[in-house]
Amino acid sequence: MKNLIFYFLVLISVPVFSQNEKLFEEANAAYAEGNYQTAVDKYEQVLENGEASAELYYNLGNAHYKLNHIAPSIYNYEKALKLDPGNADAKNNIEFARNMTIDDIPVSEETGLRKMVNGLISVFSFNTWAKLAVLFSFLFVAGFIAYYFSRSPLKKRMFFAGSIAFLIICAGSVFFAFAQQGIQQNNQYGIVFSEEAPVRTEPNLRVDESFMLHEGTKARLLEDYQEWVKIELADGTQGWINETDLKKL
Repeated sequence: MKNLIFYFLVLISVPVFSQNEKLFEEANAAYAEGNYQTAVDKYEQVLENGEASAELYYNLGNAHYKLNHIAPSIYNYEKALKLDPGNADAKNNIEFARNMTIDDIPVSEETGLRKMVNGLISVFSFNTWAKLAVLFSFLFVAGFIAYYFSRSPLKKRMFFAGSIAFLIICAGSVFFAFAQQGIQQNNQYGIVFSEEAPVRTEPNLRVDESFMLHEGTKARLLEDYQEWVKIELADGTQGWINETDLKKL
């Protein structure tokens, strides 16, 4: 019975995969021909079918950028970077998209060791760091076995040093994997999609507006309360915004 269920799931998933692949190719062709809205529609159909990847979000961000859709382009570049933090093209293009935003919010730059460690953590996603940890754990075991059975003192020293190096890299990969996971879980962000979004000191319409945010601005999400979201900007400014004014990453 389990085998029948498995084969049934495979059979129904193949046509969906083929359809998504066809839609993706059609979207790429439409983009190449300058039909950016058609490309957007087809990329979004792939997403609606449950298929997602860094490449898909990146291409969708490019199509929105060509249409001068500020918030959607930034949003999709951010999604691409969540799946592939080392995507240089997405990092480059998101800066062009951010130049179209109205709000000029200074970012507190990290310095020293913290900046170096965070930069290293962001090189790979959680899954990639986890795979590296598994790979180097196997290499450690292989190196230790080679050390144990080697008869030559020179080879013993080489295999021992190599296995210790693999163990250290494995431990570092595990640390970076959990650090990356913690960053993703504890740092939730959203992109403002409304042309103008008032920010208030309290989650209440009767409270006067503190300031106004505009389309494309990124904010860290701190707390939800009914239809309100407490946000924090890159410069540390906090306030409450209506949840309909932004889209969570």
